[in-house]
Amino acid sequence: MQKIISFFMAIIMYLVPTANIPKTDVDSNAGNTNYSFVFVHGLGGWGEYSPVNVVMPYWGMFGGDMIRYFNARGFDCCAASVDAGGSAWDRACELYAQLTGTRVDYGAAHSARCNHKRFGKDYTGRALLDEFSAEKKINLLGHSFGGTTILMFAQLMAYGNEEELAAANDASELFTGGKGDWIYSITALSSPMNGTTAYTLRHEFQDGTTKPTLIQDVTSHAIGIAGGNKKDGRIAEDSAEYDMTIDNARALLDGIETLSHVYYFSVPCCCTVDDGSGNQVRDKSVKVEPLVLSTIDAMGAYTGVTPAGFVIDDTWKPNDGLVNTVSARAPYNAPQQDYDPATVRPGIWNVMPTYRGDHQSLMGDLVHINYLRPFYLDLLVMINGL
Repeated sequence: MQKIISFFMAIIMYLVPTANIPKTDVDSNAGNTNYSFVFVHGLGGWGEYSPVNVVMPYWGMFGGDMIRYFNARGFDCCAASVDAGGSAWDRACELYAQLTGTRVDYGAAHSARCNHKRFGKDYTGRALLDEFSAEKKINLLGHSFGGTTILMFAQLMAYGNEEELAAANDASELFTGGKGDWIYSITALSSPMNGTTAYTLRHEFQDGTTKPTLIQDVTSHAIGIAGGNKKDGRIAEDSAEYDMTIDNARALLDGIETLSHVYYFSVPCCCTVDDGSGNQVRDKSVKVEPLVLSTIDAMGAYTGVTPAGFVIDDTWKPNDGLVNTVSARAPYNAPQQDYDPATVRPGIWNVMPTYRGDHQSLMGDLVHINYLRPFYLDLLVMINGL
């Protein structure tokens, strides 16, 4: 019976939402380029290789499959399925294998250091793309930790990793580098590129520094599970949760360069307003998912100093429930500017206007359906027209 129900749910999700949205006049071939768009999910997410995606696509959720919608309008789009709670490194290795149709190689040195298997799934014969090269470039879009993932991926594509090449004669081609020009653009969507105080608060709850409310405690455990509480013996440093703490995120960025030929965009999110006392509280005019209800006000009141000495000041208070708005603008060590169509150029982060919504809003939300097709169509057309 469950299989029958799942089958009919899949049919409904596959056909109805797309059919209910009017066909637009968008021409994907009207721009200067028409490269493939690769969407990379965030913490706890999934993509095309997951059966869950048939019933509830990550990109669109209950509002319908946005990837299918864009493809029907002439854009070549796909959705990767990387480790829901894996580190930026592991997820980047998985993304490469899926794009090239090869077996996942996490690297001999990395795997030995992090205490897990070197090789993962084999995507031979089932690559996401028909071709991936300097001539057939890609546009990368990452939601949440997917943004950090694609930054790590771009770094390895461009510069490889000498340690991995020295550790094994059969190292993945990813670690040879020299492929930075296979990437045309990078777009980070509500991404904790500089870390998030959501994990600072979680750790304070764990060590007893701050006493959480019941709902905050539940949320803390939820993001911890999604963040990669691995049971396979790997070290704690090889997880999304580790990479998203502020000190570790900044250290990760120290090893990532802004590529001079790549176009960079970011879309920060915010669902808070000033409460009049200097703190940020939930904007009640914005629909918010239950998952982040407990963290919005806590993040909106938090200031402090990290173990490495970074000062979390008032600029970190505006947030989307899981990511601080300032963190989602651009890497702290990268050139950046507010988005202006007249001044867009590669090698600099173009920060788009802040999207009024919670952390799940740019994937379509869940309880509150958020139709994002116009937003993403404008974004894809803009990138094609660069």
